[in-house]
Amino acid sequence: MSEVSSLFGGPAPAGSAITLYAHASPDYAAKVHATIELLKAAAFEHADKVVQATSLGVEDMVVTDLIARHRLPIAIGTLETGMLNPETASLIGTIETHYADAGVHVEVYKPVADAVIEFVQKNGEKAMYESIDLRKACCGIRKLEPLSRMLAERSAWITGLRREQSNNRGDMAARESDDKGRAKFNPMIDWTWGDVWHYVSVNHVPYNPLHDQFMPSIGCAPCTRAIAVGEDFRAGRWWWEDEKAKECGLHVHK
Repeated sequence: MSEVSSLFGGPAPAGSAITLYAHASPDYAAKVHATIELLKAAAFEHADKVVQATSLGVEDMVVTDLIARHRLPIAIGTLETGMLNPETASLIGTIETHYADAGVHVEVYKPVADAVIEFVQKNGEKAMYESIDLRKACCGIRKLEPLSRMLAERSAWITGLRREQSNNRGDMAARESDDKGRAKFNPMIDWTWGDVWHYVSVNHVPYNPLHDQFMPSIGCAPCTRAIAVGEDFRAGRWWWEDEKAKECGLHVHK
């Protein structure tokens, strides 16, 4: 295997996600091509009405890189829930700096402050651990409502979802419609974890350093932990809940 490269072009450090996971599948090139073509189609079919809703996870960083690299007229937006790890939140500025030549700007959507204050005063700062209903209510305030504002004037949105991520996402398609009838594009749906990190390696894509700490799926700080060898990809998200409940509502597949 050839030596993988780090973000800035040198050898990736031992133990980094790149060193551990970067491995292209046999049809990697075809997947990249298909992803680019789908992004171009989204931009053409929904001119000035499409946004990439990035979670700032590594898959979404790849999508952002492709948008910037190919100068596609696709807006980029993210949710700053107020509970992100500092490493996650700092990526917003990193994206704008790294892709400054492409004129990339990240739209930031935050929860309504009064709603957050009221929820915390009523239920406490650790309400998400008390019940699934309270956790989903927290997600509703911090994620779903801000997402609704991000999508309000849009006819389409783009995600970094992959079938490999969870059972709930196993039968998702590259093109879908959400519950409001908007077009939803999942251009990385067929990528493997190895494909993702191979792309990051060869294209020097910035990523969340928490991925180097065995956190493949990263959400809000209280709801994310590292996973152990052999655990499911999303085992570090809402680990105290039943497996079937592990969605925040952004991507519940119906």
